[in-house]
Amino acid sequence: MRDSFGDKVFYSVNYILLAVGALTCVFPLIHILAMSLSDSHAVLSGMVTLVPVGWTLESYKLLINGTNIIQAFLNSVTITVLGVIFSMAFTILAAYPLSRKYFIGRSFFTLLLVFTMLFQGGIIPTFLVLKYFDVINTFSAVWILNLVSVFNMLVMRTYFQNIPEEVQESARIDGCNEWKLLIRIILPLSMPVLAALALFYGVGYWNAFMQVLIYINDTSKYNLPVLVQQMIQSQSLMQEMMHATPEDASQMQMTPESVRSAGIIFMVIPMLIVYPFVQKYFVKGVMLGSVKG
Repeated sequence: MRDSFGDKVFYSVNYILLAVGALTCVFPLIHILAMSLSDSHAVLSGMVTLVPVGWTLESYKLLINGTNIIQAFLNSVTITVLGVIFSMAFTILAAYPLSRKYFIGRSFFTLLLVFTMLFQGGIIPTFLVLKYFDVINTFSAVWILNLVSVFNMLVMRTYFQNIPEEVQESARIDGCNEWKLLIRIILPLSMPVLAALALFYGVGYWNAFMQVLIYINDTSKYNLPVLVQQMIQSQSLMQEMMHATPEDASQMQMTPESVRSAGIIFMVIPMLIVYPFVQKYFVKGVMLGSVKG
């Protein structure tokens, strides 16, 4: 079937808008990357746009030697990896029973969880609860606050519901109890939604900012977003960093803008590396899980 003139115009407008949106997202990142790889003279004179001028890695060397960014990177990895494991486990354990038609009180518990999406306790009650459980100044505070996303749980529950009943009944006839049915049948058939939600949780934990800033006071436990934010806002921190290493000559060749750009790239690159590996599951997992909500 050939597209009509109206369809071609509609597709063309869509392609143009999507291209403009993509370039709007990509150009700032390319500019920051070029800033981080350019020498100080080019940065100060405003010569850097999308291509590095005077290639150098001094800003990255200064960033690594002058700050605790390696420790912040390890903290981010720890928060993200363990956080995704915890969140996926609890989301599966919440979504599976709510997807069973014979689970008593399914509607009540679903409404109870949805209620938390609309009304929350606020910062001070949350802080008091975390203090009562003695998890302030630990990574556990971040994990507890982000343990289960109700939206993600509903997507996973709907995906579980869409798995054919015949497959599950066959497994029960073969002797599967609920645990075996979940682990051997449901989860292997749900890889798209598991990958998509793991990506959601991973991005959330990697970019965790407010929870770390509010509930963690020990600077050695800061993650990358908090450290980079302090680098961007704190001029004194940048001055200390510029004089932290003995390589005075190389330090004088760099600008705070280059070092800040290097910090931003240091924070963004891991997610850009991970995303292509789960992108193929992204649309399928979310769309199939959101139908018949």
